[in-house]
Amino acid sequence: MPWIQAHLTTNKAQAPLVELLFEDLGALSTTLEDAEDEPLLEPKPGEAPIWQVTRVTGLFEGDIDSDDLRNRINLTLKSDVTPTLTLEILEDQEWERAWMDNFHAMPFGRRLWICPQGKQPDQPDAIVVELDPGLAFGTGTHPTTGLCLQWLDRTSLEEMELVDFGCGSGILAVAALKLGAKRVYATDHDDQAMQATEANAVKNSVTERLQLCNSSDQIPQPVDIVLANILAGTLIELEALIASLTKTGGRIVLSGILSEQAESVSDCYTAHFDMSQPIQQEEWILLEGVRR
Repeated sequence: MPWIQAHLTTNKAQAPLVELLFEDLGALSTTLEDAEDEPLLEPKPGEAPIWQVTRVTGLFEGDIDSDDLRNRINLTLKSDVTPTLTLEILEDQEWERAWMDNFHAMPFGRRLWICPQGKQPDQPDAIVVELDPGLAFGTGTHPTTGLCLQWLDRTSLEEMELVDFGCGSGILAVAALKLGAKRVYATDHDDQAMQATEANAVKNSVTERLQLCNSSDQIPQPVDIVLANILAGTLIELEALIASLTKTGGRIVLSGILSEQAESVSDCYTAHFDMSQPIQQEEWILLEGVRR
């Protein structure tokens, strides 16, 4: 069965009203996105910022009357929204398969590859992580994840114990284990992330060296390396905890940081770490430090 997507571009004040209107008209889901490439930096706790010009999208069942839908939107908003409203027909398909068809083998550094199941690189000495991200974040396509994967590829991990803080899909934990790490402790506040990490560890046959930790209290401390690919504000809040998890002479690898946030994060971590020069990819930064 096909589906209909209604896209309506509106202003910041009206966007929540349009979202509610789509839901009242029978939308199965609604999404809000930036319509004019306006950056929104990390919000404070409890904030849910909206762009000045927002595109609201509602997904409707395919048998809905398109003309009636358009008329009811106009009537409710008391204006002719035709210039900013588009209706798009989506043909039904295997959405998971369609996503996988666009997920290709990707190299990170000299030997590390992230691959969907069944797709192998043509490199004899490749170290391959087979990945099914599921509902959790992390495929390697985002620069923050890519920066961490490249760091892992160029680092000797033999006999090292690591913490993957905010493990998401488990991509960094599994990659570290495939690259020779002795043990990785993976933690995340999202249960789906923990499930995805466990599933990807099974897929890559590294479960015996992975320990899933529901909280930082379950992590034996300190360890050789702490990886944290999370938001800059959270990294600042967690500095004392991350420092306590890192042994003297151990290293931290911090990502998820925009270029304009790098100085404040680095300054915070100088309390316990000697920080290296930042590594940048696009507008994103990786920071590395050694525990004093």
